[in-house]
Order: sequence, then structure tokens, then C-alpha cells
Amino acid sequence: MKMHRQTDRPGVPPPAELPKPERIDTEAIYRDWKDGRLDLVCVLGPTASGKTRYAVNLARTLNGLAAKEPTGAGTSATEMTVEIISADSRQVYRGMDIGTGKDLDEYGDVPYHLIDIVDAGEPYDLYNYQQDFEKVYAGIRSRGHLPLLCGGTGLYIQAVTSAYNLPQVPPDPALRAELEEADIEELREAYCERCEPDPAVMESKRRLIRALEIEFYKQDHPLEKTGFQPKKTFFIGTVVSREDRNARIDRRLDERLQEGMVDEVKGLLQKGIPAETLLRYGLEYKFVTEYILGLVDYDGMRTLLATAIHQFAKRQMTFFRGMESKGIVIHWTDPIS
Repeated sequence: MKMHRQTDRPGVPPPAELPKPERIDTEAIYRDWKDGRLDLVCVLGPTASGKTRYAVNLARTLNGLAAKEPTGAGTSATEMTVEIISADSRQVYRGMDIGTGKDLDEYGDVPYHLIDIVDAGEPYDLYNYQQDFEKVYAGIRSRGHLPLLCGGTGLYIQAVTSAYNLPQVPPDPALRAELEEADIEELREAYCERCEPDPAVMESKRRLIRALEIEFYKQDHPLEKTGFQPKKTFFIGTVVSREDRNARIDRRLDERLQEGMVDEVKGLLQKGIPAETLLRYGLEYKFVTEYILGLVDYDGMRTLLATAIHQFAKRQMTFFRGMESKGIVIHWTDPIS
């Protein structure tokens, strides 16, 4: 496959202005769920914007509203239990705790799902996530509870709320090896020639390779697609200023390094997970692995990683604003301090 270098990055929208925060009417959310006008709440936001804490607090608030229902109204605290479904592409992996910021203690008594469901190093992609989400979602609904989707992986969120039809395409090791030889700009060009550009895909070499793998497979194989019903979703976004967000990122990064993030990555390598796999996980696992391999010193690793996370958070916000441009209403609000 011949690919040409290009310097443009088509399909990536310019940075968007920060949205204005609003007050979220939790009583209206409760009434809409009770009356069947919504069947899913989604709390999204860039990294370090406080979305997990907000989601847990929202779950408890909604449960509290149900507990105040007058006797005989047909609703009880038990019926209103909120269960959180994670939408984080790396928190699915067991053993990747500090680097992905699972913060499991924050959930307390609030049930959560799709965290620690596969071993680090095992293949897991958007198709797998959609299947797993639908099973968990159906289970929560069958219990009469409210599913609350929470995370920052925009592609996962869009796929499950908008009912993307995703082909189940098997891996092609030979093609992947060929595509790995190309640089990211060449992959972007090949991707844009064949697909409607998606900003989240454009920023990840791993996702570009997977998208191209699917496109090449489609040329020779009829695809069986699995579709699910779109959800009636109320979207909430946690928003902080760029300066505050970057300060939060830096502070959290230093805390995670002190908590043993380097030792966590060393432990993954000692378990036999190839360095190449950890590098593909990006951000914390990419730069800490490079440090362990001696490719960069500690201070250099910390500086490069902080910058990469800043850029990643900016791309997340761009993706979420792109969702709005497609007609999705996101109610932006201040996080819980």
C-alpha cells in the first residue's frame, strides 16, 4: 500500500472555546427518568476535570431524591439505585491502576462496571466495549435501576449512545505489521481517503491502524454488523479552564508518580507484557516505559508526559465539542471542588 506524506490534518476541527457552565437540575433528571423520557445519563469530560467525583455525587443525589418519595408513589430508593458504567478505554485493564487513575475508593457504595474486566496486554477494542456495555446496560435496566455512563473516551461514548454499527473484523497481523512501518501522517492520509475523518482516530496511531484494517477487510468480505437502539441520554460535561485543567493534570501526575506509577509499569513488564504493548497504551504507560528502557531520564519523562496529557485533554474537549456540532446537547457544568 503506497501512502504519501502530508502536512495537513484534515478532519480535525480547530480548538473550540470553552462552554459556559450551567446549573444542572437533578430533580428534572429524576422526573425524566421516572417518566421514561430518558434511560441513560452520561457524565463526560477531559482528563482531570473531576467527572468521576461528579458522577458519584450525582448518583447519590438521585438516590436521595427517590428516598424522599411519599409512600405509595410507586418509587423507592431501591428502585432508583444508580449504577455507573465506565467509559474509559484503559480502565478496562486489570493491573493498570495508578496510570489510568481508577480511583476506586471514590465510588464508595455506588456500583460500577467495565473496570478491571480484561488482563493488561489482552486485545480489547471499541467493538468489544460496545458488546460489554450493552450487556451491563440491559442488566441495570432489568433491575429497574438507572445506568450512568462516565468517562472521557469520546469514541466509546458516541458508539454506545448513538448505536454505531460496528463490524466484527478479526485482526490481520501481517497488515498491522505493514502499517506500523508507516508514520502517523501517512496513516492519516490513507484513513482520510477512505473514511469520514474522526478526530479521536486521527490522534492515535493504534486507532488509525485499526480503522484501516477494517476498511481493507471490507473490500473482500461481507460484514455482519451488530446494531443497538440509540439511548435517550442526558449528557453532562464537567468543564474547567485550561489553566486550572493543566494545573490539575500536573498535580495529579506528581501524585501518581509518588504513589508508585513507575513500579506499576515495571510490574507489568515483569509479568511478560511486551514493552511495545505498553507503548501503544500511550501517555503514562508510553513515557514511563521509555524511562524504564533508558530512552529518557526521569525529569525528561515527567516533562514530556505532562505536556502529552495537556495536549490529550485539549483533544478530548475538541472531540466533545464536535459531538455538539453533530446535534448532541451537552449540559456543561462546574465540577465538584
